[in-house]
Amino acid sequence: MNSVHSLKTFIQDFGWPRIIIFFFLVSLFILAPVVGVRLDASISDVMNRFGQYAILVLALVPMIQSGAGLNFGLALGIVAGLLGSTLSLQLELRGFLGFFGAIGLATPFAVLFGYLYGKLLNKVKGEEMTIAMYVGFSFVMLMCIMWLVLPYNNPTMVWGYAGKGLRTTITVEGYWLKILNNFLAIKVGDFFVFPTGLLLFVALCAFLMWVFLKTKTGTAMTAVGSNPDFARASGISADRMRLISVIISTFLGAVGIIVYQQSFGFIQLYTAPNPMVFPAVAAILIGGATINKANIINVIVGTFLFQGLLTMTPSVINSILQTDMSEVIRMIVSNGMILYALTRKAKVSK
Repeated sequence: MNSVHSLKTFIQDFGWPRIIIFFFLVSLFILAPVVGVRLDASISDVMNRFGQYAILVLALVPMIQSGAGLNFGLALGIVAGLLGSTLSLQLELRGFLGFFGAIGLATPFAVLFGYLYGKLLNKVKGEEMTIAMYVGFSFVMLMCIMWLVLPYNNPTMVWGYAGKGLRTTITVEGYWLKILNNFLAIKVGDFFVFPTGLLLFVALCAFLMWVFLKTKTGTAMTAVGSNPDFARASGISADRMRLISVIISTFLGAVGIIVYQQSFGFIQLYTAPNPMVFPAVAAILIGGATINKANIINVIVGTFLFQGLLTMTPSVINSILQTDMSEVIRMIVSNGMILYALTRKAKVSK
């Protein structure tokens, strides 16, 4: 009886949708070698994509915990990261100096954007997610103009025929391409590469977030999100905690996009930040988070399930159909999971 009760409790806590997604992902891994997809390459790709996106998903945790909701304005943090990475290339910083230099250069922008963004959200309580989406989209559009007029002059970054204005896509090769992925990387055979440095960096960020949530400030932030009346009665400033959470979220968004760039190999500008937001939100919701509660486990589970399906489904289906429909399948799977996650969020928020 105890084992049956434990099983029911696990299913209730973990949720049938995540269990179904998990077993579907496992079935794809089992089916992969049967249809001619290399399992070692697939596992390596899933781990790589997990590392690329995990910090962007982690960036949502502070705002959820403080009661500010899902950070649909994550694009502000991403733009701060883009400013840091382009300045790093402009200064021709390379290797770990270039990577950590990009984070350092992005930090003041992230703090400034986060502060102003947090001040705004404190004035529109109850409508944070709607306003955040509008602010993020509008700021990305503003930056589409700024990328053309900012005084960059690195030949690898600007448009060749005009000598000014940044390219839509800028390579980081020769600067800090895969600087984390290749650090202590373990290669087995020709196809399997374990991105040790990338996953260690993600683990470090997750650990620091976990430690922060255990501190006095982190506990106060959680109290504001879970019971604002009690927090107010205890002398905790809800506005201050929310502001801190927005700044941290924006900073982690900046770090996350720089980690993504070093792994992906390119800096993507103009409207590129907008499509990065919904997958991050969907991933943390699929991982079990709600609009007022999230933890590190939600980040890990959600990112793994989301990126695992996004990686494995196109490969397996392409091999079965003997055709290349990768982008079509990837869009269907991605948008389907986003729709499920946002629908689930709407149900929880009622």
